[in-house]
Amino acid sequence: MSWHASEWRRLWDTPAGPPHAILLAGPGGVGKSLFAAAMAQRILCEAPRNVADPACGECTSCRLYSSGNHPDFRHVIPEAEAEEAGSEASDAADKKKLSSQILIGQIRALEDFVYIGGHRSNRRVILIEPAEAMNISAENALLKMLEEPTLGICFLLVSNRWRKLLPTIRSRCRTLMFGRPDMPEAKQWLADQGGEKALPLLPLTGGAPIAALEEFEKGRMEAFNEVASSLLDETGDFLALAGRWESQVKKDGGLKMEELVAIIQKGLFDLAFLKTTGRLRFFAGRERQAEAVAQHADTANILSYYNELLRARALSSHPLNPRLFLDDIAARYLRAIAPARR
Repeated sequence: MSWHASEWRRLWDTPAGPPHAILLAGPGGVGKSLFAAAMAQRILCEAPRNVADPACGECTSCRLYSSGNHPDFRHVIPEAEAEEAGSEASDAADKKKLSSQILIGQIRALEDFVYIGGHRSNRRVILIEPAEAMNISAENALLKMLEEPTLGICFLLVSNRWRKLLPTIRSRCRTLMFGRPDMPEAKQWLADQGGEKALPLLPLTGGAPIAALEEFEKGRMEAFNEVASSLLDETGDFLALAGRWESQVKKDGGLKMEELVAIIQKGLFDLAFLKTTGRLRFFAGRERQAEAVAQHADTANILSYYNELLRARALSSHPLNPRLFLDDIAARYLRAIAPARR
C-alpha cells in the first residue's frame, strides 16, 4: 500500500537487512497484516531483484508461500480464529473449547522450527498475530526465543494493542508504527479495490480502508446503519433501544457485543465533538439528527458515559446476561443524552 512505502524502504535500507524481530504496531484495518505477509514472502523469496523490491512471486519459494505450504513459514494465530478460517489449529489445541488466546503450547511448538534449521534455506519466518492475544505464559516462552536470536529467523509480531505486550518483548523488537492514510488516499484505495460501496463505512472505521472493506464484505453495512440510527432517534424507551441493539447482535453474521459497544462509543464521541466543533467524525452525513440530540444534552454527561463504556467494553465479550447488559447500557445512554437540567 502506498502509504506504507516509507516503512518498507526503512526495513530494507540496511546492509544486514531486516532485524530478527519486528513489531508492526498501529490501529486495526490499516494494512499491518498485509505488510507482514508481503514481508514474510520477500524474506523467503529465492529470486529477489533489488534489495527493497517485493518478492518476485514466481520462484518455487514464492509459489509455496502463496499456496500456504511453505515449510519455512509459520503463522501463529489464536486457535478460535484458526477454526473460523478453516485452518488447522495448533497441535496444542483443545478441540472441545478453542481459545481466543495464543497459548504457550503454540509457542513451544515452534522450538524445533527455530532451532533445527530451514528446509529450503536457512531463512525462516514466524508471523504472530495479533501478538497481544498471547497469554503471559506464551509471552514468556517467546521472550526466551527473542533473547537468544537464531541465525536466519525473523519474528513478525502484528499488534493493534502493542502496549499490552511485555516491555521486554517490545524492547527486543524493532518497532514499525503504522498510521491511517489521509482520507483521499483511503478513498482512492477503496476505489482501486472496487470497494466504492464501502465508502460510508470509512468514517466509522476511523479512516481505516481495509477495515471498512472487511466490514462491508461481512455484510455489516445494515448493522452499522441501524445502530447509528438508533443512537440518534429521539426516544426515551430504553427497552426498545436495547431491543434494536439485540437484533443486530443475534442475527447471523451480526455484530459482536464489543463491536456494538464500540459503535455506541463512537456515537457519544461524535455528540460531544459536534457540540464543541460543529462537526461529526464517525457519523458524517447524519448532522441533522445528531444536532437534534446534541443541542439539549450536557457535554459532561456524554463524556462521563463514554468513559464508563471504556470499562464496560472489557466485560462486553462475555456478559453473564447479554439482554440485561444491553438494557443497562441503553438506559445509561438515554440518561447521558437527556436534556441538561437548568
